[in-house]
Order: sequence, then structure tokens, then C-alpha cells
Amino acid sequence: MADRNDVVFVDGVRTPFGRAGEKGQYWNTRADDLVVKAMIGLLERNPEVPKDRIDDVAIAATTQQGDQGLTLGRTAALLAGLPKSVPGFAIDRMCAGAMTSVTTLGSGIAFGAYDLVIAGGVEHMGRHPMGFGADPNPRFLSEKMVAEDALNMGMTAERIHDRFPALTKERSDRFAMRSQHKTAAAYEAGKLQPDLVPVAIRSESGWGLATQDEGMRPQTTMEGLATLKTPFRPHGRVTAGNSSPLTDGATASLLASHDAVKELGLTPKMRMVSFAFAGVEPEIMGIGPVPSTEKALRKAGLTIDDIGLFELNEAFAIQVLSFLDHFGIDDDDPRVNQWGGAIAIGHPLAASGVRLMIQLAAQFAEHPEVRYGITAMCVGLGQGGTVIWENPNYDKRAARKG
Repeated sequence: MADRNDVVFVDGVRTPFGRAGEKGQYWNTRADDLVVKAMIGLLERNPEVPKDRIDDVAIAATTQQGDQGLTLGRTAALLAGLPKSVPGFAIDRMCAGAMTSVTTLGSGIAFGAYDLVIAGGVEHMGRHPMGFGADPNPRFLSEKMVAEDALNMGMTAERIHDRFPALTKERSDRFAMRSQHKTAAAYEAGKLQPDLVPVAIRSESGWGLATQDEGMRPQTTMEGLATLKTPFRPHGRVTAGNSSPLTDGATASLLASHDAVKELGLTPKMRMVSFAFAGVEPEIMGIGPVPSTEKALRKAGLTIDDIGLFELNEAFAIQVLSFLDHFGIDDDDPRVNQWGGAIAIGHPLAASGVRLMIQLAAQFAEHPEVRYGITAMCVGLGQGGTVIWENPNYDKRAARKG
């Protein structure tokens, strides 16, 4: 039964994700224009939502400077054509930025302060590499709060391999290869395209249109992955092939209260059940989703066995494998990342949390036998984030047949 304090995920869209750098499709595109394009696409898909009824806008970015600065939620709202009466703000929780946009504004809905909000994120890693321009407090190192290379995400991934010898490079490579193949199959079946907002792009050859993710490598093989260098450590196990590529892209989602859904005749795609963030040692940040998921499950009164679909961010294959091993889930469990993940699609840091939600919502529509799903991700500086969602299409009879 619906509750007045329900937080509902109504819809979500994203730009195609592009490879960061001069050869990437968004090299000549501003970061704020990417998120504005996503917001316009979201509003156009939901014309029954009056623009002046949006109560707040939260847009995340990890490196908040230049075209990712100036309080993105507010500037993007104005650029997207929302009335000047609509406020907005910016969020930073590194990789979990967009996820935090959703949970922060969702909390406002549950409290009764909001009825309709837009939450999303953007990262132009070509223009703003992770950590660029940052000035970490020297006490982090002098007082040994973190290891000197704890801000190097690749090294934190190598440390998970060190800690869990059963999580071998071969397992990471195989998981990465399957991610590429699953994403290719999802594109072939038209699963991802409905939620992509095309973006006009400019290059030396003229204007074009970005319509799909740029980082996909569907021909990936185990043999090819085995030959790749290990840039973070000699004879290491983390490579470009079993990691997410540096990526540019933006996401936007529409959340609503129960009353707003009823008043405007909206169709919920998911209901937020619980969420949690947790901290771990920065040196092994990839295990962060383990305690955050345990915490979110506990708050929801659920167990891992209640979860029928998982969307786990693939910052590194080893990060997902450590999660799966902890919870006793097979590497190739069909409930996990059905349409592939960040290894193939890309990981534009602060945008990725909503990308996970978009894919879970679409999968909920196809799986009425599934009641609960999870979106979870690791976060730089040693954190994890998890949101548990309920499927409004859940059918007990379908579940029994399954």
C-alpha cells in the first residue's frame, strides 16, 4: 500500500557517455551543457509535470570548477528553462554524487518539504581529471591518516587483489569481458537506447550527433585482456581492460512524492525503500559497497536473498567481485548487471549513480517477479553507497512461477 511519505523514482535519462580526452566525442562540449541537455530531455519526456512545480534541483560533480562550478543545480536549472523560482544546488561525493543527489532530495520528499525534484550529476573527465587542482591537507600523509597513494584509485583496486587472493586477475578479466558482451547484447536488443538523450557534438570535421556510448569494446576476449599492461604496479592485476574508462557524461532523474504522483497521474518506475553510505579504509575504497549494503538491508528489514536485481557500478571488476564474494553471489549470477556496466558503458564519476537507477528501473518493468533491487557503488576516499528500491510492477503470482 502506498504511503504519503513514499519517495518515487518517476523517470531518468542520460546522455550517451563519451571517452574523455581530445579524441572523445565531447571534447568540444561544455560539462554544464551536457547536464542541461539531460534535464531538457527529462522534462520533455514528462510534459505533464509543470516546470514551476519543481521544488529543487541537485546536480553533482566531483571537480567543481570551470564549467562544472558555479552551483550547478541552480545554473543548470536556469539553462534548462526552469522558472527562476526553482532553486538548485551542487553536491560532491565523488563517484556517488548523483546517488547522493537522489538520496538527499528523496529525504526532503519523505520529510514533506518537496513534492517534485530533479536529481542528477555530470562529469567531464576530459576537461576536469579527477583530483585536478585539489590541494589535500598535508596532515593526511604526515599523520598517516591515509597511505600516500590512497588517492590513486587504481592502487586501491590492486590492494583488494592483495587482500583477497581468491579474487584473481583471471576472474577480473572474465567479469570485464562479460560486461562488454552484455552491454553489446543490450544495445543489439534496444534496451539502453530508450533512455539516452542524443547530444549535438562538434569536431574538426563538423557537427554530429552522439547517440551511443563511446567506450564499448564488444570484441573483447580473454586472450586480448591478458596482454594488457598493469599501469598501477609492475606485474599487477588491474588493467585498462578490467577497469572503467575515463568518461564524460551526464544523468538526470525525476523524483516525486505519493501525493504528486496521484495528482499529476504519474507512473512510478521505482519506490525508494532505504539507503545507506558507509566508510572504509581509503586504501581499499572498493569494498565500500559491502558495509553500505549491509546497513541499507538492515534499515529495510531485508536480507541479501530478498534482492532480485543488482546494478553495481564497475569502477573496477575487482570491486564488484569483492562485493559478490562477500554476499555469496556467483561472478556470473544473472541478477547482476544484466546489461553490463561501467567497464563497457563508462563511469563519469558523479553522474554514474543515476545511470545505475535508470537501468534498474527498466529491468523492473521486464521482471514483475522481482520485488526488490539494489543500486550500489564504491566511492573515492574510502566510502560506499547503496540504495534499495521496490518494483511497482511486482506480481506475487509471477514471483511464484519464477
